[in-house]
Amino acid sequence: MPTSVNTMAQSNWKVGLPLTLITVFMWAALPIAFKGLLEYISPGTATWYRFAGAALLAGLYYGQARKLQLRPLFSRDLLPFTALAIIGLLVNYLTYASGLKYITPGAAQVVIQLAPLLLLISSVLWLGERFSPRRWGGVALVVTGLLLFFNQRLDELTSGAGGDYLLGLGYILVAAAAWAVYGFFQKKILSHATPQDLLVVIYIAGTLCFLPMAEPLKVSHLGWLEWLLLAFLTANTLIAYGSFSKALAHWEASSVSATLSLVPVVTLLFSTLISRIWPDYIAVEPLNWISWTGAGAVVLGSALAAIRSRRRSEPL
Repeated sequence: MPTSVNTMAQSNWKVGLPLTLITVFMWAALPIAFKGLLEYISPGTATWYRFAGAALLAGLYYGQARKLQLRPLFSRDLLPFTALAIIGLLVNYLTYASGLKYITPGAAQVVIQLAPLLLLISSVLWLGERFSPRRWGGVALVVTGLLLFFNQRLDELTSGAGGDYLLGLGYILVAAAAWAVYGFFQKKILSHATPQDLLVVIYIAGTLCFLPMAEPLKVSHLGWLEWLLLAFLTANTLIAYGSFSKALAHWEASSVSATLSLVPVVTLLFSTLISRIWPDYIAVEPLNWISWTGAGAVVLGSALAAIRSRRRSEPL
């Protein structure tokens, strides 16, 4: 997520790196927890609880600390950007959860790496940002890596026999594009408001918008493990984005973004480990050495695309 960064504070990697790794862990574990919970409640219900919990906790924290300045977001100049950023992130959350019903967590995390790349490309096309040959090489490497990662499913997907799996990939692709929309319009907002202000507004909007499609009382039959997963999902957004924002205050944005590229590989490792300890919990993506090579290419390509030249370094 793009954000404004104080460049004078971007040198303490001993603080920035641990905070970034917390974000990596939270985002890597997110789809695994989500996948287990979707066996019991709908994507709409799970997403509503995520937004409602985040709105309550963030509102209490930032409101008590008197750190919220929401009025600029609703000014005549910013309101269209605020609305588009809200729509982008709401669509991202819902389509990502919907896609997880049909594909594995590891596959979802690999495909969602297209989100920051789409944001970079949109910034080049419409914000006039420069894109070096190295970064274009990163984009090409991600696309190649995706093809390698899904090498065992290419025949299935190209023949149309993929069915639900293909539907799940479609949802995740929409989620990636929606996140890029959110990130693009957030960039336009950040000179007038903080990411925290925008996120609180989005949490409140999500709570209201997803209520009609949610079934809040469905959670009454959940067991202790499902309640634990739901609590983790609710806290995940606040902890992950909070750690992410603080990491950017202490470390270069390019270094943070490059480290976050590890998320899909960590998800794959978590999934493989959990499947061996607890085979019935979630299905895992069938992986051969070509798939692992593809995952590595996606990580490397994402990192190359994220890192800017130091001579014209600009925080993302």
